[in-house]
Amino acid sequence: MSDPLCTVVIDGRPVQVSPGMSVAAAMMSTGLRAWRTTRHGQAPRGLFCGIGACFDCLVMLNGEPNVRACLVTVEPGDAITTQGGATND
Repeated sequence: MSDPLCTVVIDGRPVQVSPGMSVAAAMMSTGLRAWRTTRHGQAPRGLFCGIGACFDCLVMLNGEPNVRACLVTVEPGDAITTQGGATND
């Protein structure tokens, strides 16, 4: 028997995911492969290293910008938003 799913919101859309999966895995489970763009050239970025060594997977999580999606696990009710480039907000 599998664990019950939890709901997170990705770019305004409620999504059912497995508790404890990374934010990056949750986003990829919805078909997203890129969720930020670079400051210069707006090149798409998503999961690259998967261990927090790079900054390609930055997202906004519950209003906090520049969260590495590969290092943080989802919690029920999380609000995850794609972002353009790194932000100082």
